[in-house]
Amino acid sequence: MSRFIVITSGKGGVGKSTTAVNLAAALSSFDEDVTLVDANLTTPNIGLHLGAPVVPVTLNHVLSGKADLVDAIYEHESGAKVIPASLSIKDLDSADTKELKNFAKDLRKVSDIVIFDSAAGLGSEAISALELADEVIIVTNPNMPAVTDALKTAKVAENMGKSVKGVIITRVTGSKSEMSLASIKEMLELPTLGVVPEDDKIQESLSLRNAVIHTHPRSKAAKSYKQIAAKIIGRKASAENESLWERILVNLRGR
Repeated sequence: MSRFIVITSGKGGVGKSTTAVNLAAALSSFDEDVTLVDANLTTPNIGLHLGAPVVPVTLNHVLSGKADLVDAIYEHESGAKVIPASLSIKDLDSADTKELKNFAKDLRKVSDIVIFDSAAGLGSEAISALELADEVIIVTNPNMPAVTDALKTAKVAENMGKSVKGVIITRVTGSKSEMSLASIKEMLELPTLGVVPEDDKIQESLSLRNAVIHTHPRSKAAKSYKQIAAKIIGRKASAENESLWERILVNLRGR
């Protein structure tokens, strides 16, 4: 049985799409069969992240009945399969994420793990993605507005009967102005799947149009994403992939 994992966030700009891309790539590096779906039709970013902003067939064409699902699947060099959404305003008008549920059975045949990059917030697009989820992962930053919105998202998902697997905290600098990991955990009452530090290699990977785990595999961010991916599939990442931030998190949990 395949796993539908929805990556979502209470607000935009917290690193949700970057997380979706890098988790898909990291899971593929563990030889998992993964498909990444851009379920953010309004402001899709997956194609931009992976160097394919324009492709012949997109998820929009599938949802509007103009193409079969198999025609919208592309294989990335990482080994992950990708179903991108269209950047065209014209294609946006003719597609609706509510139609995704009609393709759920076919999507489960595509890969063992299907990761959905949801729209941010709690609008209709985000809710449509959450409806598909077997598991929900929430991405947030270590500041009160982002964590408050993450809490709202968690409550909505739980009220829908969805399993919230945990939270990924991104763009962590360790400054005194940030919320502590302990405070975030206490507020959200969710497992912390991982901590991704602020890392300029993320921006470099975006300019190179690839996942940071491939462009800068020894970077702090890459090691964090590999550690999180290992946790998702219940595997132990190698010691060299265990980031300083993960070790700090383990130490904090032990207090």
